[in-house]
Amino acid sequence: MTPMRHAVILAGGSGTRLWPASRRARPKQFLALGGAASLLAATARRVRSAAPAVLIVTAADQAEAARAEVPAAEIVPEPAARNTAAALGLAATHLVARDPDAVLGAFPADQHVGDEAGFGAVVERAFAAAERGDVIVTIGLRPTRAETGFGWLELGGARGELGAPVRDVARFVEKPDLARATAFAASGYHLWNGGMFFVRARRLLDELARHLPATAAGLATIERALVAGDHAAAAVATAAVYPGLPTVSIDHGVMERAADVVAVPGDFGWSDVGSWAAVAELLPRDAAGNARTGDAVIVDGADNLALTDAGVIALVGVSGLAVIRAGDAVLVLPTARAQEVRAAVEALTAAGLSRYL
Repeated sequence: MTPMRHAVILAGGSGTRLWPASRRARPKQFLALGGAASLLAATARRVRSAAPAVLIVTAADQAEAARAEVPAAEIVPEPAARNTAAALGLAATHLVARDPDAVLGAFPADQHVGDEAGFGAVVERAFAAAERGDVIVTIGLRPTRAETGFGWLELGGARGELGAPVRDVARFVEKPDLARATAFAASGYHLWNGGMFFVRARRLLDELARHLPATAAGLATIERALVAGDHAAAAVATAAVYPGLPTVSIDHGVMERAADVVAVPGDFGWSDVGSWAAVAELLPRDAAGNARTGDAVIVDGADNLALTDAGVIALVGVSGLAVIRAGDAVLVLPTARAQEVRAAVEALTAAGLSRYL
């Protein structure tokens, strides 16, 4: 019997790189960027073709917002932010308690996909590979540039028994400098790490026990209550143990150490929507390369992003800027420095202006 597939959507991030549109009360995954639906709702829609059962792990104070965006999904709230290793472990714990053979596909809630049919085909291949063998499958994105802001996968040999075009992952590479990223992009055997993983839920919990024993021990307390069918006790256990779990990503904690990790290459118009420069790439541009949303005018300027959700903004004689007006805040910075928005967030915190975050 084919094991049940579950799509696990990780939706607990704060999205500070897209401040001021992304705020603590309404982070990035709840924004509509590059489409009519929120990033979270769009993610849930496109994964259902391969995995009709959707489980969303999100912060406790965002649970109702997630339920409103995806009413048919199961919502698993986190009482504290503990990064993706704990979040995926919590999801796997819930799944294993009711279905020991469950296979999960993990998807970030805040990515954009241009070719949804192509995405669906790659996800189907990844799920199939995870079902055929006791492996961890990741989707590697074919690089379009020498990107220094992403992690990369270095490919090994073909794994024909898992179906073409599955390849071994020789290693995970952290964000490289420009010279290495340029070599990776030209090599033909390096892919971007898109943060999507497919694995039997029990295998994931076994990997956590092997590499992050403190995380596994805490999750085991929750699992015992779930297996007993005592959901009230499971909620109490989650509130008690989860905030004490280590804060570590699934990449660092498990994937970089695990054996038998394989990759399915994908090329489907993917973006991590990780900066205002990335948002600009999703929007139509005028002849001068300017992108805008809302009431914005640009005079004698090129390659700008102008975005406003209220009022009007006007740019004159400037190029290469991102000017973002959202609610009660305005951000202005060169698009080439779009990854530095966190510096503004840190400065606001230091100045006692956290009410704007």
